[in-house]
Amino acid sequence: MFEKEPAASKPRRSPAVQRRGVERRRAILEAAEALLGEQGYEAATLKAIGDRAGIPIASVYHYFPDRHEVDAEIMRQHVRAMDALIAAALDEAEPRNLREAVDAVIDVLFDYFRRHRSCVELWFARAHGTLDEIIRAFDESQADLLWHLAIARKLLPLDTPQLVPRLAWVAGNQLFEVAFRTSPTGDDAVIDEARRLVTAYLSTYAPSPQQERG
Repeated sequence: MFEKEPAASKPRRSPAVQRRGVERRRAILEAAEALLGEQGYEAATLKAIGDRAGIPIASVYHYFPDRHEVDAEIMRQHVRAMDALIAAALDEAEPRNLREAVDAVIDVLFDYFRRHRSCVELWFARAHGTLDEIIRAFDESQADLLWHLAIARKLLPLDTPQLVPRLAWVAGNQLFEVAFRTSPTGDDAVIDEARRLVTAYLSTYAPSPQQERG
């Protein structure tokens, strides 16, 4: 009987090589964010990103097989940051009514979009399915967070359908797009209308004064 040769294992990369890979990946993402913020979605091609980062295009493909992967990773970073900020804002605000709850969320999003043009460019680009899925998952999770909070604080009754805050979020998202298409820093008047629209819609489900007293 012949003894089997041990399966060849992949050589481990040295810490220096691993560190260089992490640094290059970070440089690519930072270059992409800068281009998105300065020149817009169409300008942030993989070649332009590589040039900005000082990394040959062949090496860029080693870390990101296509532009969509770069977009997706940047958007994941943005939604993680916004998720943490919204949760903290709602915790701190302790809203007493629906308008205060809506304002707490919109204030965070408006401020974040204003400070991160790359997020705005990706959010409204509708460039590919991966981005859409990330944004849709974020929207639904935040709408559900608002739903739980509103019910817990008795701003909405227990039987309020979960669909309601999700639809409110969709409506608000559409007005955010109008605001940031109108002005690079977001049109304040449009954002104010978003606050009114979302609050007014949610209020149609709010308990009546008689129900609150009961």
